[in-house]
Amino acid sequence: MTSLVAAVRAQVFGLLSRRLPDGVLLPLRRDGLDPSAELLDRDPVSRMPVPFGLRVWLVTGYEPVREVLGSLDGYSNDFGKFAGRVGLSVGADPGGLGFADPPVHTRLRKALTPEFTMRRLRRLQPRIEQIVREQLETLTNDLWHEFALPVPALTICELLGVPYRDREHFQQLSMARFDMIDGAGASLGAVGDSLTYFHDLIARERRSPGDGLLGSLIRAHGDAIDDRELAGLADGVLTGGLETSASMIALGAYALMTEPARRQQLATDRDRVVEELLRYLTVVQVAFPRVATRDHRVGGVAIRAGDVVVCSLSGANRDPGRAGSHVAFGYGIHRCIGAELARMELRVAYPALFERYPDIRPAVPAGELTFRRASIVFGLESLPIRLG
Repeated sequence: MTSLVAAVRAQVFGLLSRRLPDGVLLPLRRDGLDPSAELLDRDPVSRMPVPFGLRVWLVTGYEPVREVLGSLDGYSNDFGKFAGRVGLSVGADPGGLGFADPPVHTRLRKALTPEFTMRRLRRLQPRIEQIVREQLETLTNDLWHEFALPVPALTICELLGVPYRDREHFQQLSMARFDMIDGAGASLGAVGDSLTYFHDLIARERRSPGDGLLGSLIRAHGDAIDDRELAGLADGVLTGGLETSASMIALGAYALMTEPARRQQLATDRDRVVEELLRYLTVVQVAFPRVATRDHRVGGVAIRAGDVVVCSLSGANRDPGRAGSHVAFGYGIHRCIGAELARMELRVAYPALFERYPDIRPAVPAGELTFRRASIVFGLESLPIRLG
């Protein structure tokens, strides 16, 4: 485990020695597939009951969320600033685009963007189609573990250039980081485990760059992107693309199994169905927290410099006043760079699943499904199925 994570974990456990108030976890609560009714009934910008004397604001309205996420100078994503606000003292940060501000963010995103253009991603489509076919052939009784999780995991392995011998271990690295029910320290510890793995992988790629994303970045940029930055970028791809896509595949498949009209539309307008499922489910429930860099107003509410602002993507996407595209992938300069890869996986997975198993259905009533609790990435613990 890295020294960073050891330091963060020790301090987080000290701060969060008691269970967080229920109000803090409100943005992560669900009623079935829907965001909590209490969340949807809140004002578009409201104060959260956070301990330690912090001023934390929850933004749920569609326009205020876009205003916060689209701001270029009103907020900072820098991990050091956020850590300072919540009482952490660390010598480094996890890295990656999500915790970086310009100009560092600009430099890293510019290096990464060419790897996620549709032209570059099309080379992965035949492999994604093959992965989907192979997983469908072995599907028996649990859509989550046997299909939804392996498809994006194996796709990201292809994208990053993860060796085949590491792929089972790689699938497990993403799982623990998203649950907040056991405290933030457990989630940060899981991040440390994956960063340790990526540092080892990068050392191998430095010696002999492969054909994956890490090898391409090393060949194109050499030491201009250091190992910590590369590990952060790789971890961001894992965070942004594994469990998020797996949850979308599983939850979207469940919605299609239980809503005949939506499933019928899949055959005639696949792309529209995918976009509506992304909005409706919004598996990434909140955006990275931001620290206000100046006094200003959002949705008529005064935000002070130093306040922490949390944007509810699920709340924004269910806002009755929404007038524009969904924010399931975020918005602004921190919008998910892997959005097109996720769309590609969903556009392949959903039709293939129902073409191969037209009579597939849930094996248990809705009330017996177990959803992840207090998870940044909303999803199921399992999805028992009958193939018909």
